[in-house]
Amino acid sequence: MKSLKFKQQTDFYKGKVRDVYSISNKYLVMFASDRISAFDVVLPRPIPFKGQVLNQIAAYMLNATADICQNWLISVPAPHVSIGKKCQPFKIEMVVRGNLTGHAWRTYSAGGRTLCGVQLPDGMKENDYFPSPIITPSTKADEGHDEDISAADILARKLASEAEWKNLCHYALQLFARGKEMAAKQGLILVDTKYEFGKIGDTIILIDEIHTPDSSRYFYADGFEERQQKGERQKQLSKEFVREWLIENNFMGKEGQIVPTMSDAWVETISNRYIELYEKIIGEKFVPQKLNEEDTDARILAVLDHLDKTHV
Repeated sequence: MKSLKFKQQTDFYKGKVRDVYSISNKYLVMFASDRISAFDVVLPRPIPFKGQVLNQIAAYMLNATADICQNWLISVPAPHVSIGKKCQPFKIEMVVRGNLTGHAWRTYSAGGRTLCGVQLPDGMKENDYFPSPIITPSTKADEGHDEDISAADILARKLASEAEWKNLCHYALQLFARGKEMAAKQGLILVDTKYEFGKIGDTIILIDEIHTPDSSRYFYADGFEERQQKGERQKQLSKEFVREWLIENNFMGKEGQIVPTMSDAWVETISNRYIELYEKIIGEKFVPQKLNEEDTDARILAVLDHLDKTHV
């Protein structure tokens, strides 16, 4: 992806997956690239249409939850581009878990019964539902790995005030409940996810992507209980299969480890899995779109010009 320069551009940030342009310190132009990351490492090959999948799912979900919490999104001028309000982010990821899976299960199976200060019940099996969803926050690291953190430490480190933390938890649980409801209508279970929030003045704003395969894990509802009773692995839609492939090939992002070679067939498989999740969660056929750079730029500039004139 080329590096652009917009009128009144005040900053540029290249993330693991997204390229983000700040405009007049009021707006963000966010490009969802086809890059894919795992274990905080960007893998060597892009995944066709991944950026479009993530961007369009995120826009769909932000629009479907705007009644719960204000969000940053203003416009989606191109399949892989979103434009929205620039916020002052909380340096916290609000991780909500409905099931004992992933990092939580690894902690639990090693004997841990607390995670981020949250007490975990005894006698659970992998992928079991928690009695009610739990929030296990992590710090949002500028560099390196995010780290688990407790609510008490969040308050002690002044990452949020007590009132802000209460609101963040309220919004996160409400959003998760809506996400589960929407997933259930499509035959899926929203297992766990993360939300990020920022502020404009004193108003809390939902930012970034939500309920996408990069930020969330989904199980297929059909056969879930039978698989649990038999101790079988759950059929899931997320990018966990990419992490599992890396682990099988002796890569977990640790020093000295080498990212395994990604074949054309494997890249196509990953792309197809992302498209599958789009079609499952949205309930519509995915339509691949590729705009040329000139058309993309023109659409972005038209939105920015409108914002400049209307002062949204």
